Amino acid sequence: MLKPYLESVDYIKSRTKINPSLGIILGTGLGGLVKEIEIIDEIPYDQIPHFPLSTVESHSGKLIFGKLGGKDVVAMQGRFHYYEGYNMTQVTYPVRVMKLLGIEKLFVSNASGGLNPEFSVGEIMVIEDHISLFPINPLIGKNLDEFGPRFPDMSEPYDKSLIALAKEVAHDHQIKISTGVYLGLTGPSLETPAEYKYLRTIGADAVGMSTVPEIIVARHMEIPCFAISIITDLGVPGKIKKVSLEEVIEVATRQEPKMTLILKELIRRL
Repeated sequence: MLKPYLESVDYIKSRTKINPSLGIILGTGLGGLVKEIEIIDEIPYDQIPHFPLSTVESHSGKLIFGKLGGKDVVAMQGRFHYYEGYNMTQVTYPVRVMKLLGIEKLFVSNASGGLNPEFSVGEIMVIEDHISLFPINPLIGKNLDEFGPRFPDMSEPYDKSLIALAKEVAHDHQIKISTGVYLGLTGPSLETPAEYKYLRTIGADAVGMSTVPEIIVARHMEIPCFAISIITDLGVPGKIKKVSLEEVIEVATRQEPKMTLILKELIRRL
């Protein structure tokens, strides 16, 4: 069961001497953090054995190795989604590869729709918990004991110490952030007004189509996780309007410098 992962890792190690301690997954319109990385090596996904390929136009599709905030990092410039037709093993495959490469913490970003009526477009939300409405858990099937237990604990999916440190960074740089619950579902269609109302009723502050499977797999391997969202549109009654991918990317790109600063400084302070 481990063979494909090990073959991916062997190939990657033949292409870079970096031994990353931190993993980063960059979401829609949020690839600008790469500009802050002192890049040493880049490996396109299509060159890595067994790696899926990103089919989303805003996702570049390569692993970046280098230094950020004085730490050795590996960054996914482009992630994989269930709605692309991949199974959950493929969606989360890179997280397990990053674990075998040696990462000790995982940082994740995404663009999401806001459900909390107090949110506005462009809001930056640090994720403190999540709800999964994906039809399948990425750990279903034979358990990979080498990675973690059959029934992993999820009482702290997002690391409280990293959340606290992010709040300090935001305060020090006068950046307004919120915390909240992220809800993950399949997409690719956006939600109806009735669905937005339902998701808010069950406790979600934001909704998106990624992150949750990656976090579950990371926590299975006991990797501490930090995740941050940029609210690119609103699913709040009276504020719901038709939205395009271009508009989502525009909002994410506009707010990205603030998110990038938080992540870069958070990593520097570790």
